Amino acid sequence: MNHYMKYLYVLISLLTCAASQTVAEDLLDIYQSALEYDPVMRGAEAFYLARLEIKPQARSAVLPWLTFSAGSSSQYSKDPNRPTSFATGVPDPDIISTEVDRRGSNFNVRLTQTVFDWGQFLALKQADKHLAQAETDYQVARQDLLVRVATTYFLVLAAEDTLASEVAAREAIGRQLEQAELRFEVGLIAITDVQEAQAGFDLAIAAEIGARQNLATTQEFLREIIGLSVVDLAGPAEEIPLLRPDPANAEAWVQTALDQNLPLISSRIASDISRDDIAIERSVRLPTLSLSATLGEAGNRTTRFNNLLNNAPCYVSGPCPLLETPSRSNSESYGVALNFSIPLYSGGFNSSRIQQSVYVHRASLEALEQVARATERETRDAYLSVISEISRVRALRQAVKSSQTALRATEAGFEVGTRTTVDVLVSQNNLRQAETSYARSRYDYILNVLRLKLAAGSLDIRDFEEINSWLEE
Repeated sequence: MNHYMKYLYVLISLLTCAASQTVAEDLLDIYQSALEYDPVMRGAEAFYLARLEIKPQARSAVLPWLTFSAGSSSQYSKDPNRPTSFATGVPDPDIISTEVDRRGSNFNVRLTQTVFDWGQFLALKQADKHLAQAETDYQVARQDLLVRVATTYFLVLAAEDTLASEVAAREAIGRQLEQAELRFEVGLIAITDVQEAQAGFDLAIAAEIGARQNLATTQEFLREIIGLSVVDLAGPAEEIPLLRPDPANAEAWVQTALDQNLPLISSRIASDISRDDIAIERSVRLPTLSLSATLGEAGNRTTRFNNLLNNAPCYVSGPCPLLETPSRSNSESYGVALNFSIPLYSGGFNSSRIQQSVYVHRASLEALEQVARATERETRDAYLSVISEISRVRALRQAVKSSQTALRATEAGFEVGTRTTVDVLVSQNNLRQAETSYARSRYDYILNVLRLKLAAGSLDIRDFEEINSWLEE
């Protein structure tokens, strides 16, 4: 054994010790972390809350609107020309110029109430469908999170199994290499057997490095969902229940999916909403009736300055170069109006909007049909996958036992000289592949069970709790 191999053993031992000091996280722990940290789920929740505001907005259109407005103004003007005297009809010789300063303020309160607007009433009724669709889409996001967490969780476990298999293979081939070197030294085998064992050992090291990289990548996928780095996950017990779907009939599951599948329900609601949009667009051709009441007050103050000559006559004692003439005005107003409106011609805009809504509704029907067909296909596929995966798990379990027996027989034959190093390496590789496939088949069975319930629209946290009970503590 060279120094590189000894160094690798020390490094792997340190990593194994570090991992063994952590507490294993199970499926429910990961899911709870995902609920809190997953950006996709948090975005779906924010979008759901935003869509809940559709109902208050639609309701506000048929409730009273009260507005208040106020303003102030200031205007200054100066006329450098002498004004015309009303007595003589010629410019007044005593006034040089005239300045005017005007200041005003006002406020207004307006109340508006819809009496009849069929489009607003339809939009208020349609808002309930928007809320139902928002709730359905939010539940879709929660179910999708369950599947994403489980898929990533078992992806990490599969990567761990692959790494464990590669480590075991590297250790076994390392022992095989040591034996080959010792047997070569005493002249029992040829140098080619040592070289074949060395080549197998080098390939095992390369495969282990790739497996470690793959494990790190899958762990990053999990960290992307939960926001935390987890290096130890609880794996399934040695024996997990392989339960056939109940009812054991694919068509029954398909019918359930067509009734309960959440994306399909959301598509149906979307189609209903688009159909309502046609009626809302057509309502713009109907008359509308509204009631309005206003209350206001305005005030103005105007000051006129006549700039006089120094020797101009004045009606008070002393010099009178400036003559000020102030004036004020105030007004109050109120009114009540019943407003009737009916569109006569909009340049074809309303007709175009109506036709556009018809096309949108037609597209929503096609989208609904597409989702229905996909739901039926996914349900059948998930059902058949669960059935076939049960048989596959049992077959691969037996394949592992057979590969172990074959490896022991090959190693015994190598000891007595009837088998070569290549035969041992092949048997070890077969056992490694059987163990990896067996572990992966159990994960696939669990995921297919979740996908079947997802397609049927019945997936919830209770299914996670059941699967979590299959894991080792």
